[in-house]
Amino acid sequence: MSAGAEPVPDRVPDRATDAVTDRVTVYDTTLRDGAQREGISWSLEDKLRIVRRLDALGVDLIEAGWPGSNPKDAQLFARAQQLGLRHAQLAAFGATRRAGIPTEDDPQVQALLDAGTAVCTIFGKSSTLHVREVLRTPLDENLAMIGQTVARLVAAGRRVIYDAEHFFDGYQLDPSYAIATLEAAARAGAQTLVLCDTNGGTMPWRIYDVVRIVREHVAAPLGIHAHDDAGCGVANSLSAIRAGARHVQGTINGYGERCGNANLCAVLPGIELKLGLAALPPGRLAELPDLARTVAELANLAPDEHMPYVGRSAFAHKGGVHVAAIRRAPQSYQHIDPALVGNTCRIVVSELSGRANLLARADELGLTDAGSAATGALAAIKQREARGAAFEAADASVALLLRRHAPDYVPPFQLVEYRVLTSSPGSAAASAAGGHTAEATVKLQIAGRVIHTAAEGDGPVHALDAALRKALLPSFPGVADIALADYKVRILDGSAGTSAVTRVLIDFTDGERGWSTVGASASILEATWTALADGIEFGIATAAQPAAHRTELHA
Repeated sequence: MSAGAEPVPDRVPDRATDAVTDRVTVYDTTLRDGAQREGISWSLEDKLRIVRRLDALGVDLIEAGWPGSNPKDAQLFARAQQLGLRHAQLAAFGATRRAGIPTEDDPQVQALLDAGTAVCTIFGKSSTLHVREVLRTPLDENLAMIGQTVARLVAAGRRVIYDAEHFFDGYQLDPSYAIATLEAAARAGAQTLVLCDTNGGTMPWRIYDVVRIVREHVAAPLGIHAHDDAGCGVANSLSAIRAGARHVQGTINGYGERCGNANLCAVLPGIELKLGLAALPPGRLAELPDLARTVAELANLAPDEHMPYVGRSAFAHKGGVHVAAIRRAPQSYQHIDPALVGNTCRIVVSELSGRANLLARADELGLTDAGSAATGALAAIKQREARGAAFEAADASVALLLRRHAPDYVPPFQLVEYRVLTSSPGSAAASAAGGHTAEATVKLQIAGRVIHTAAEGDGPVHALDAALRKALLPSFPGVADIALADYKVRILDGSAGTSAVTRVLIDFTDGERGWSTVGASASILEATWTALADGIEFGIATAAQPAAHRTELHA
């Protein structure tokens, strides 16, 4: 803080009660504003599932949709009445009455009442630009539209939240008129006035200043609805709360139109862990990672692994200096304890890693003589990454390298050689084999004996996998439970043509846990064999180990 700067309290007096409030009302608009993201189209069952999860999280208000805008939202409001929500209330969303039409004659206002929710949220225009150029109606008529719509809903027994659309842009053009729109809503009985950065271009310091000023002019509680078009959605939400707002709107994962809305998965930890205010029931922050993944899956979008607080990489450490430091003092390179938000610290291993990264992984695995194992494994990792491998997403490969450099490790099997023959589809060989197009032979050494097997498959990878399992099953019956969950191939240098290095990443599961291995070579078969054999070896080597010493890729 610069000399002479005014200290800003984290807790701000509530002008409506003249008391200090330390709780922020959480309003989720994932189902309405979040659904406006390009590419998202939730089914009715998806929406109901999200409502239940948000209620379990402890969200106060869930904006379920715009009644009358589409049949799906109408069905949602009808079904939602039967959900028996324990914490959250549903809000129906709509607009002020249309210009020149009495409120009682506007069908979309009636649709808000027909939705049957205790809470109605309506938006109105705060900007003279929008009133004159978009609505093309007099400024006084816009004020009447706001006040009369709020009054109609309040008279019908509804709690009204008023969203002041384009408020910060409107305040920039005409501060007096922007505030007049808020006063019109407040006089008519709106319980909360939400200042909206609809275009998402306002900066955090401006948000803070304007919220402070508005608090001097209106007595009703204030809220914030921020978009992320300038990358400031979360910062703007926290700035508004720091300036006195006690109602925050946003979406899970920041989904929303254009660049999205303020991401509640970052806003809520910011409120509780940075501003020291309450937002959710105690302990519920730890549920955010699972909720973020669930909503992403329902949206058919890949989870953002680097999302603050909840992403899988949010507390992942790769640099050797960082890892060495957090092994001594975890807070040295972590701004919070990951457990507070249901996350964990992860040590990532790559060619950029130092010995501390491997020591940390060796400790997790419970290896003896970890120092010697880490030194040897680190050298092997650097060599293999120079040839195209990447170990950041292949924890099982790292674990195997550490085990192989431990003095007491005995591999369950060793490769002598393998061969793969392929036939073109429709050829005589393929027809004679009953449609199989590949044959693999594998020669392994197991407990001092050489095992030689052959198997057919629909392709080279299938045939190799089948031959390897055939050789191992008599000695290791648990191999039958190990399945390939995914097989990814990446060409590292497309300009090299058919001589390019191929990286293969294989995901495995035994039904209870998952792990991944990597291989890289100019030969796709060699890269595949490395990843395949490592994955099976890891499954065999760790099958009888306590869970604490297993390398888990997936929960």
